[in-house]
Amino acid sequence: MEPYYDPAGGFPAVYRKRRKGGPLLALLLICCLVSSAVGAGIVLLFTSESSAAEAEETFVPSYSVTETAYSGIGRKMTATEIYAKYVGSTVGVTTSVTTNLWGRQTTSAASGSGFILTADGYILTNYHVIEDSEKITVSLYDDSSYSAKLIGYDENNDIAVLKINAAGLTPVVIGSSSDLDVGEEVIAIGNPLGELTFSLTAGVVSALDREITVSNGVTMDLIQTDCAINSGNSGGAPFNLYGEVVGITNAKYSSSSGTSVDNIAFAIPIDNVYGIAESIIENGGLIKPYIGVSVTDVSTQMQRYGLPKGAAVQSVSSGSPAEKGGLQANDIITKVNGTAITGSAALTKLVNAAAAGDTLRLTVYRQGTTVELTVTVSERLQTA
Repeated sequence: MEPYYDPAGGFPAVYRKRRKGGPLLALLLICCLVSSAVGAGIVLLFTSESSAAEAEETFVPSYSVTETAYSGIGRKMTATEIYAKYVGSTVGVTTSVTTNLWGRQTTSAASGSGFILTADGYILTNYHVIEDSEKITVSLYDDSSYSAKLIGYDENNDIAVLKINAAGLTPVVIGSSSDLDVGEEVIAIGNPLGELTFSLTAGVVSALDREITVSNGVTMDLIQTDCAINSGNSGGAPFNLYGEVVGITNAKYSSSSGTSVDNIAFAIPIDNVYGIAESIIENGGLIKPYIGVSVTDVSTQMQRYGLPKGAAVQSVSSGSPAEKGGLQANDIITKVNGTAITGSAALTKLVNAAAAGDTLRLTVYRQGTTVELTVTVSERLQTA
């Protein structure tokens, strides 16, 4: 589908049907490159992964609608044309990460990719590319580099929005991942190994809505492609043959048995996360559903002592919806709206799927008895 720019509204809310000329010809060019970060890569049962003067660290939290591109060239392009038109919209992302190695603090660099959303410097990348970073540097195709500020992120969807103090940049064109078909051609531009910068790779869509559980326990529905990917390319833009971004490269499959695996790569569908990026830019952070509890899993050992499986409440925030609903520390949430809760990840997923004002009926185990509580979901701004 062709993105439609509403000059009165900011980010596009609707899409037009793609141009005529074949069965959904928007051949998604999606390569999938992964960043390998020290202490920060995503491992899905897969492995995740300057010199102009730095700009002053003065970041404007607003963006200019007129400086954002939303419509593509209107016809199929060759890979050469897409590269020429959008290589300048792709960036390298380098982070400084401090880790504790055998009791000593060690600082190392990790690399990934990203792409430009607006002409005034908003950039989209993977959360795992910048996770735990102390300093973020964005490098452009013209060899200039900028200090970047993390504006906001959504860990569960593996995206992050950065801002650099720049103007006159060339944004990407946002397409629609819902138009993709298996077999469509896709390409991507990224920075494999953090060294072979601005490389192009190509392939086809191998599968859609592939359910993948990543290393942090989050399950995502991803686009599978047969593009060759390497560490350092996470966060890069996969394009269709109309030059539209249809996803965000985020994962490479790696066999846990050590068997060699080739050409199995994944990308986050752009339709799933573009609204989140829009919200982060417009609000200066991510607005998330909130009930105000910190939870953990009930260990197998504690279950042997008779405690039920569920989400064990470690703490309840003062004045939060959870406190108002009567939830207490050491409670174990076993069901929400009749759905069994097997652990903290299940509860987090359910709360994240709720909207402000929704009512959650909690079945809670408390010191040998079962109580029923009602919590009304609120929301709060999560800033970086």
